[in-house]
Amino acid sequence: MGHNQGSPPYRIMRIFFKQFVTLIKVALALLFLGGLSYYIIDKIQEKNNLMDIEEYSPKSTLVNKETPVFRSKYPFVDVHNHQFDMPVKDLKKLTAEMDSLNMGFMINLSGFRGLYLRKSLENIRENAPNRFGLFLNVDFEAIDEADFQETQVALIDSAVAAGVLGLKVYKSLGLTSRDSSGNRIAIDDPRLDPIWKACGDHKIPVLIHSGEPASFWQPKDKYNERWLELRQKPGRYRDPELNPSFEEILLEQHAVFKKHPHTLFINAHLGWMGNDLDRLGAHLDAYPNVRTEIGAVLAELGRQPKRARQFFIDYQDRILFGKDSYNVSEYYTYFRVLETDDEYFEYYRKRHAHWRMYGLSLPDTVLQKLYYKNALELFPSIDKTLFNP
Repeated sequence: MGHNQGSPPYRIMRIFFKQFVTLIKVALALLFLGGLSYYIIDKIQEKNNLMDIEEYSPKSTLVNKETPVFRSKYPFVDVHNHQFDMPVKDLKKLTAEMDSLNMGFMINLSGFRGLYLRKSLENIRENAPNRFGLFLNVDFEAIDEADFQETQVALIDSAVAAGVLGLKVYKSLGLTSRDSSGNRIAIDDPRLDPIWKACGDHKIPVLIHSGEPASFWQPKDKYNERWLELRQKPGRYRDPELNPSFEEILLEQHAVFKKHPHTLFINAHLGWMGNDLDRLGAHLDAYPNVRTEIGAVLAELGRQPKRARQFFIDYQDRILFGKDSYNVSEYYTYFRVLETDDEYFEYYRKRHAHWRMYGLSLPDTVLQKLYYKNALELFPSIDKTLFNP
């Protein structure tokens, strides 16, 4: 026997249907109002010539000399590169790109360890044995394991025997790496001393990235010159309430340099002191076992060409060429800043530099040291014939 339309199931269905129709009407109304509001705001901005800073990309009307450089003047070693797929990388294609740039040798800092490292070494040996070097990465978060120190030293021993050129320390140490109790692992934690000593014993450098640009700790307001980067990459902000300070990170890193004078350290990214070259110079003076490199901090140098040029001359034996993230066209800006005397030209990434670049016009003797001579001293196994005139 059927139910009539006044029965409870039908009443419930009618109520549900009416509510569903109402929700659809509200949703459509909200979409309409949202679209209308967006349209009105867009027209108001257009009328009043308003735009977001990310949209504003003025083209300079300055008439000046332009010297595009697509190939470095001298062959170079890139000591700071990341190829995260090295075990399966098509090295034929990569070396062709390197040749176009005049890159003689690339050091991939992301060598990791274990099977990944072994497969990376195999790929290099089989396909481009004289063009690539690898750095090892250790697991600092295993610090509380009973055999941590012995295991890490044995790992370094075996990696060096296999042909690894150095140890890369990521910024996670000192910032986010935690021990088994959830405590931050300080860069100068004494439990790590055997690692630094082992690298010194093997005469391999430690390329260490500690901290971030100091602006990442500053308020995210209109006065912060890295505001755009913090907007686009909010995870890079270092809340002072939750993180060690910028100065604390540097203090821990420098304490390691002082404690291990027989280990050579490459302080990555100009040690995040590229905006204060007097401080960086004093740092290099204080620690003869430290070198530095220019990966991802070209924008700091290109905005202070006179001071930066003098810094390169004064510390020409202590600076290495590095790029960091791999992108062929971005090398062109590096070459132009380092080699030419061009003025007021664009950098390749707005969030790193909303200012313009100026060429340093480095002397040839300084360029040669920066591009390859300093690296060949640190890594004597590199094929020197790659850098013959």
